Amino acid sequence: MLARQVKDGKLPPVKDRLPTRPLVLEPIDRVGTYGGTWNSYMLGATDTPILGRTFYDRLVHWDPTWQEIVPNLAESFEVNDLGTEYTFALREGLKWSDGKPFTADDIMFWYEDVFLNKELTPAYAFSLTAGSELDPVSVEKRDTTRFRFVYPEPNGQLLHWLATYDTAFKELPAHYLKQFHKKYNPEVDTLAEKEGFSDWIGLFFAKADWWANPDMPRLHAWIPTNAVGEGGGGRVEFVRNPYYFKVDPDGSQLPYIDRVVFSIFTEEEPMLLSASGGDIDLTFRTINTSNNKPVFAQSRSQGEFEFFEMEPSQLNTTWITLNLTHQDPVKRAIFRNRDFRIGLSYAIDRAEIIKSVYQRQGEPWQIAPRPNAPYWDDGGEMAKQYTEYDPQEANKYLDRAGYAKRNPEGIRLGPDGNPITFVMLTKTFYFGMIDTMEMVRKFWREVGIDMRVRAAEDSYFEATTEANKHDGAVDTGDIGYKDVLIDPRCFIPGFLQGAFWAMLWYRWFVGDPGDKEEPPPPMLKQMELYRQTLRSKVSVDEQYEVMSQILQISKDQFWNMGIALPPVGYGTVTNRMKNVPTQMWDAFRWPTPGPTNPPQYFLTE
Repeated sequence: MLARQVKDGKLPPVKDRLPTRPLVLEPIDRVGTYGGTWNSYMLGATDTPILGRTFYDRLVHWDPTWQEIVPNLAESFEVNDLGTEYTFALREGLKWSDGKPFTADDIMFWYEDVFLNKELTPAYAFSLTAGSELDPVSVEKRDTTRFRFVYPEPNGQLLHWLATYDTAFKELPAHYLKQFHKKYNPEVDTLAEKEGFSDWIGLFFAKADWWANPDMPRLHAWIPTNAVGEGGGGRVEFVRNPYYFKVDPDGSQLPYIDRVVFSIFTEEEPMLLSASGGDIDLTFRTINTSNNKPVFAQSRSQGEFEFFEMEPSQLNTTWITLNLTHQDPVKRAIFRNRDFRIGLSYAIDRAEIIKSVYQRQGEPWQIAPRPNAPYWDDGGEMAKQYTEYDPQEANKYLDRAGYAKRNPEGIRLGPDGNPITFVMLTKTFYFGMIDTMEMVRKFWREVGIDMRVRAAEDSYFEATTEANKHDGAVDTGDIGYKDVLIDPRCFIPGFLQGAFWAMLWYRWFVGDPGDKEEPPPPMLKQMELYRQTLRSKVSVDEQYEVMSQILQISKDQFWNMGIALPPVGYGTVTNRMKNVPTQMWDAFRWPTPGPTNPPQYFLTE
């Protein structure tokens, strides 16, 4: 498809489109062939993380086995012994999808005009700071292709953050975005008003959005022909990037596949029907549940697809949290009572939930790292503590917490003499979560606690929890393997996405000027260990040692509780799609399927 454009004079020849030293991708099975359309899927127009995980091209990458971080856009990188300086060298001759050079000047545009611009970046992301004062990183240009990140104090985690797809650092095309920046365009406010924005800031962010603005040049293997949700919102299509910088071992430019089309479903049932019929080439999330596996198994022959194994990084199917910084001082006191939380945990029949909701897949598990986590081994104590279904023990702990008195309906009374009743805000996106919490509601009612379940889609969940207007929140325990080193959300409320269990402690941790609260000594110690000790270590083994200290405190405090350890999962791939591994990680910070190198996938039709 590109050869015709070269012949017609619309594109330069391939040797002039590739960098001086392209990145060579070794195919998983064999060298592929060109052509075809990869059919994929999204659950609603807000499901853009699937795009970032599929079109994964950052300065550095995780390798396919999640063992090491390897060069990508950067041909090489060096870290000094202290972890204060990170020097990167871009591939010479890299180009944006419109053919313009990608150089260190683009990195400096992000740093000087986005990161340091207080209107665009009012607060620095934790990953781009260091030390107890959260001092920001500085970026220095060395020459056309080389630049370096310099921290005032050690930060041993930068590479881990850069290898994720959603870090605060972003490769931005300066030549395109300057027209929407106040520094370079004095008429930008007029332009913003013309395009329906209240100010230039809204305009800039809209134009810098990979998925909302198909006109923005990018470095991905495929580039969009329409915005997500545009023109009725039924699908979004991507076509090959003629300036993509990777080749196969024979020197042929990647990607092999011509187009990627994401059908946007509004419900899971038609998505499952389409996938089980073989109309979706690769599935690995949303519909790949234990309940749906029999449907896939029965349709495998007719749908012409096979299963592959997915090793989860998630530490729990259900992360149950009480709001430890509740606005109501009575509920705050109840929820902070460790005996209260332990009593609630003993009251849950996890084996029954696993049997009824998860088709007997999984085992009772608390909020604790996965068994294969390289930084934690306490013989399973943290994972198994208080998981036994024991109503008698539950009642003993709830009595010990100070809530032995009950009203005529059998509901325990709080310190104010009123019944203990609260609402658990529960995400609807994840399989089985509502059913699980309805069972938990019944178990807790049997020991005198009146809990109610409120289903919440993501936007409502986030708005309510960020405003700290909730009693409790239930999410999936996404982070439980190596990703805990940069995102220990289940153990420290240090990241907005997972801070709902102690939002005011989170604001204190990041220095938010709004309503906040200094955490109690055990959490202060955890935060100190993470912010000042773990981040200062360049050695992964040293980081593991500090993480084990953080986890020991979490184990003792029992901040949150879980239901079950997710078992090994599955994905499906059509028989026509090749070079897909027979096993891959199911993870967020190792952005499935990106590190398996989708540009080397190919179709045989």
